[in-house]
Amino acid sequence: MILTVKSSCLSGVVSVPGSKSHTIRAVAIASLANGTSRIHKPLVSSDALSAVECYRILGAEIDTENDDLWVINGINGQLHPINTRIDVGNSGTTMNLAIGTCALISPENEVTLTGDHQIQNRPVGPILSAINDLGANGKAHLDNDCPPLTISGKLRGGKTTVKCTSSQYLSSLLLACPLAEGDSEISIPLLYEPDYARITLDWLDRQGIQYEMKDDLSFFRIPGGQHYTAFDMAVPADFSSATFFLCAGALIGEDILIQGLDFDDSQPDKAVAEYLIAMGADIYCSKDGIHVGRSELVGCEIDMNRTPDALPAMAVIAAFAEGETRLVNVPQAREKETDRIACMAKELTKLGAEVEELPDGLVIHGHAGGSNLASADVHGHGDHRIVMAMSIAGMALDGQMSIDTAQAMNVTFPEFVALMNQLGAQVTLSDA
Repeated sequence: MILTVKSSCLSGVVSVPGSKSHTIRAVAIASLANGTSRIHKPLVSSDALSAVECYRILGAEIDTENDDLWVINGINGQLHPINTRIDVGNSGTTMNLAIGTCALISPENEVTLTGDHQIQNRPVGPILSAINDLGANGKAHLDNDCPPLTISGKLRGGKTTVKCTSSQYLSSLLLACPLAEGDSEISIPLLYEPDYARITLDWLDRQGIQYEMKDDLSFFRIPGGQHYTAFDMAVPADFSSATFFLCAGALIGEDILIQGLDFDDSQPDKAVAEYLIAMGADIYCSKDGIHVGRSELVGCEIDMNRTPDALPAMAVIAAFAEGETRLVNVPQAREKETDRIACMAKELTKLGAEVEELPDGLVIHGHAGGSNLASADVHGHGDHRIVMAMSIAGMALDGQMSIDTAQAMNVTFPEFVALMNQLGAQVTLSDA
C-alpha cells in the first residue's frame, strides 16, 4: 500500500493505543497461567495477533472477539501443541519469546517456528544456545542461526551464558525458566535495551515469581517448579507509538495533548521526550497528559542503545534540527525488521539530508526547519517504523510525499493514519 502525505499542521488531543511489548507478554503469561485471565485494552495489531495464534497452537484458549477485552484460558504450563508449525508472521517479539516457551514442551514433541522473510533473516542463535544449555533442544534448519527453527523440550535448568544483542533473548528465558524442572542460572555479559527486560521483570513481580539477580541485570538465578496465575489487567499505553506524536508535535504541532502515558512504566521509549527536550522541544506534563508544540530544534548527541525503535523517528527530527546530531551506540538497529541505520540514511538522503552512516548509528547534519530538504517519494522498506517516521518528514515539508510498503504499519500501529488525521494531518492510505 501507498501512504500519501502532504504538508500538515497538527493540533488537538490524542490517546495512545496499548503497548505491543506489554500485550505480547500478557498473552504469553496468561496462556501459561492456571485459570482465566482478562486483558483490557490490548494492542490489536498483526504482531499481537501473531502472539495470540502462537499460544493458541500451544494449547491456550484465547477469545479476541472484543477488541477491548481479550479473555485467555491458560494451560497451567502444560503445553499440548495442536499443530507442529507456528508462523509468527513479522513478529520478532513473538518469535523470541516463543523459543523459550516451546522449550517447555515434552521431549517427545517438537514444534517448527518460522515467520516472514524479515523474520527469517533475524538471528536467534544466542537464545537457541541458551535453551540447549538448559536441557531443551533447539536448532535452525539452515546453518545461519535464523528461523525456521525446530524446538523440543524440556527445560531442566542448569547454567547458561547469553550475549543479549536483543533483550528479548533474556525476556524469553525469564518467562520460561520459572516453569523449568530445576533451577536456572543465567549470566549476561552483554545486554542491549535493558528496559525491555525490566518490563518482563515487572510482569514476573506482579506474578510473585521468585528470582535473584544482580542490579545491573548481568546475572539471574531462577528457581524452577513455579507457576503463573490468572490476572485481570489493562495494557499500558505504548511509548513507541507515542514517539511519532511527540516527534511530529515538535516539528509541526500547535499544542498537541497526548493522553494515556504512564512515565512510571518501564518502557524505554519514554526517553524520547527527554531526547526532544535536549534538542529544544517544547514538552511539558500536566494532569491531563503530555503537551508538545513546534520548537526551534538544535542537534546533539544521543546514546540510543536503550531505544533502538526510536531511531527512525529521531533521525527525521535530526534532519530538521540546526547543526549536527549524532545517534550512536545502537548497532542492534541493523538487525531489526530491516537495517534501520542504512535504510534511514538512504531515504533521508533522497530528501536532501546530509547523513553519515556509522557502524552503530547515524550522524546527521541538519538545517533549521529542514530548509535544505524537499519532498520526494521514498521507500518504506516494509518496516513499520520507517514508514511512520518518513511520514513525519512528509508532514513537515511542502508538497507531497509517497511512501510505499505502508501496510507494514499494521504490525504495531494500525490506527496511525486515523489518529494523525484526527490531529489535522493530511495523510491517506491507498492500494499500490
